[in-house]
Amino acid sequence: MPSSFKPRTAILGAGRHATVAAVLFSFAVVVAVVTMMVLSALDHVAQKSNILDDERSRETVSGALQNFVSQLGATLNDYAAWDDAATNVYATDGMDWTVSNYGEMSVNSALFDMAVVIDDDKKPIMVYRDGKPMDGSLQAFFSPALWTLFDKAKTAGPQDVPEASGFISTQAGIAVAGVALVREKSGALVAAPGKHRYLIFIRHLDARKIDEIGATYVIGGLKLVPADYAATYSVPIADALGTSLGKLIWTSRAPGDIGYADVRRQVVQAICLVGLFFVVLLIIGWMTGRRLKTEETNAREEAHRDRLSGLLNRDGLRVSVDALVAAAKQTQDNVLLLYLDLDGFKEVNDSYGHGTGDQLIRAVAAGLKVLIPDGAVLARIGGDEFAIAFTSRDGDASALQLSEHILDFLAEPLEIGRRVVVIGASIGIAVSAGGGVDREELVRRADLAMYKAKEAGRARMTLYDPAMDADREERNALELDLRMAIEGGQLTLAYQPLVDAVTSDMVGVEALVRWNRPGHGPVSPEVFIPVAETSGLIEALGLFVLRKACETAKEWPELRVAVNVSPGQFRNPAFTDYVRHVLRHTEIEAKRVTLEVTEGYMIQNPKRTRQAIEQLKTLGVRIALDDFGSGFSSIGYLRQFGFDRIKIDRSLVKDIEESDSQREMLKATVALARSLDIPVTAEGIETPEQASAVRQFGCDTLQGFFFGRPMPAEDITELLLDARARQSGGRRVSAA
Repeated sequence: MPSSFKPRTAILGAGRHATVAAVLFSFAVVVAVVTMMVLSALDHVAQKSNILDDERSRETVSGALQNFVSQLGATLNDYAAWDDAATNVYATDGMDWTVSNYGEMSVNSALFDMAVVIDDDKKPIMVYRDGKPMDGSLQAFFSPALWTLFDKAKTAGPQDVPEASGFISTQAGIAVAGVALVREKSGALVAAPGKHRYLIFIRHLDARKIDEIGATYVIGGLKLVPADYAATYSVPIADALGTSLGKLIWTSRAPGDIGYADVRRQVVQAICLVGLFFVVLLIIGWMTGRRLKTEETNAREEAHRDRLSGLLNRDGLRVSVDALVAAAKQTQDNVLLLYLDLDGFKEVNDSYGHGTGDQLIRAVAAGLKVLIPDGAVLARIGGDEFAIAFTSRDGDASALQLSEHILDFLAEPLEIGRRVVVIGASIGIAVSAGGGVDREELVRRADLAMYKAKEAGRARMTLYDPAMDADREERNALELDLRMAIEGGQLTLAYQPLVDAVTSDMVGVEALVRWNRPGHGPVSPEVFIPVAETSGLIEALGLFVLRKACETAKEWPELRVAVNVSPGQFRNPAFTDYVRHVLRHTEIEAKRVTLEVTEGYMIQNPKRTRQAIEQLKTLGVRIALDDFGSGFSSIGYLRQFGFDRIKIDRSLVKDIEESDSQREMLKATVALARSLDIPVTAEGIETPEQASAVRQFGCDTLQGFFFGRPMPAEDITELLLDARARQSGGRRVSAA
């Protein structure tokens, strides 16, 4: 090797070593810097993950508290807006019912641990805690925030729900309280102002409930601490007065710190795997973000979902319809909205219980899912109300076609467990052409059309028409005036004579309600009675008629008095008690009172009808089947329900003078009743020929314009005085 080469090689070798050292140094510096940057970045990501997780925990805890309040509010609404409660809580003998359905339900209940009933003056009617009566002052036990909720419920306007709920403090700790006016499900209330009663449910936020929330929402170390407790993350609890009651804190899971510790060990142990570390970090970050995004999406969807049916709720429908209307403005499609109200759902609930009602809701929801078109929105917006929204270019034709399919589906018997139920639906349809009608107005129109369908007879569909708005306003005004007339005793009764078929002597009267509406004149019963039935006023109206008729008939000892009973009264389990009270108050003989019921309600509720008739008969009153032969008559009804009398519908009497077939039909109908030993009354008799014919066929009592139109009580008294005069040889004789 040349000598000159060695120094150069040595120089080159030294230079190479220096270069390598420099590279190694530089590499080490770069690795160190990169490592520091990576560790710094990892630390930042870890802290961010901790923050995100703690924020999610805070939102979850806040949502859990809101859900805690909402659950109590929903429970309170079910128990307060309840027809049975509106009857028994206000009844003088209703305490046993109140304790059984409210007080004793507070023991080991996941819904409430205290149940209180108070009057307008905050005077306690019933106070139960953990299923036992509780003594002591309510003012001392509860914080003033409870009475703020009470005032809110008490002063609710006509369009507001008379309920309020929120957090309060009690001698036992922090609790959710709900206050609601006890009323019928429809919102109607017979009790006069100042005589109202309010239901209060209390659910304490105890350690068990906090542990349950923590387990349900995966929040570790969740606990309740005083309001002044220092914590990085917490959810405060305040009452209706803004007073801070405490706060919920939890143990941070610190997922970022855990991940960072694992990665740091890998980085320290193997710098050469820095690149892989970045990949792993990227994957972890992506998965974490996706998880958080999924949880956020699920939480948002859960808030818009009805838990019972799995469908969208009212909020979900609102968001979806807004989106459909916004899209329709761009595409010029039509947005169609159907509002459905199940016919007969209340009867199923009352007859078989809420469990069967819940199964029915799920069954209907499943069926509607199959029927709706692709892309349609299906929501449950109330107890037995559903909504369907979708877009179409066919105007209202597709909505009408879908409504027909739904009506056909609901017309078929549904098997719920071991029971078979038959329901129907009233459907209202509204259209937003090209998205020109916003969601709020579209919903209002569909709702209005639905109620028009119910008023028209149910089991049908109705398309919104602008004229409905004027009808609704007139109906609302009519309902308000009718309510005032009932409360003020402004209604009157007319009495139509019932005569003996042989002697033509008056043997009874039928009481018929009349209303002379101030500023409008007489209103036909065919107009205001349906309004009373749909608005919840029918029970108050029916009781007024029964009480007034019995008071008046007390002066006519030789006459029987007949009063019509509506299906709404028959559905009320307390109706028998009401009749008993009227009989006792008016001191009239029960056997002189006949309650007339139509066939329509019997077909829908044969079991309940039979029970109601049996209970009423124990009082001694007579039960008559009205309008027999109007379309649903059968021997089975006559045998099954044991009526004391039937009234032949006027449609069978109308044409007997001209139609042989009509005569034969009437003759056969009377013969059928007489074969079952049931007395028969023929109504609607307007001519001597009709009277002669029904006498020949065997009717024992007759009624119609031929014998007398409905008249004031004074005229009936005059007729009786004349009859007594004839019997006593010309001298008028007053009743003893």
